[in-house]
Amino acid sequence: MEILAGTFKTHKERGEWAELCFMAKAAGKGLRVLKPYGDSSSYDIGVEREDRILRVQIKSTNRTRRGTGYYALHLHGWNEEVYAKGSIDFFAIYLIPIDAWYILPFEEVEGKLSLHLNPGGRSEKHAKYREAWDLLRG
Repeated sequence: MEILAGTFKTHKERGEWAELCFMAKAAGKGLRVLKPYGDSSSYDIGVEREDRILRVQIKSTNRTRRGTGYYALHLHGWNEEVYAKGSIDFFAIYLIPIDAWYILPFEEVEGKLSLHLNPGGRSEKHAKYREAWDLLRG
């Protein structure tokens, strides 16, 4: 998927678009998705799983790789505080330039303000979470 750097006027626009991309991809994989009404929920998208709803926070970047070869993302909310335990179940991270999703359990990045991903790199710590849509199935 080709997205030009100037496509989005604000981070909010890019975030809303990434949420739509997540919902389309998840639905295409047979998952049932829900969108909370308004902006006051601690999560962006709900995914139905058996008798509960998983709370998913969507993060994205359209920046090309930095000098270190990593994609860097913020894992905090608009108020620059880390997400509280119990507020979300998963982060879904979209690397727009390479059209890749990472589905990370909250516990994997709990307490972190940022995350660095190095797709295909020798030291890719989070490789097992790339396109790990089955984690949302249970």
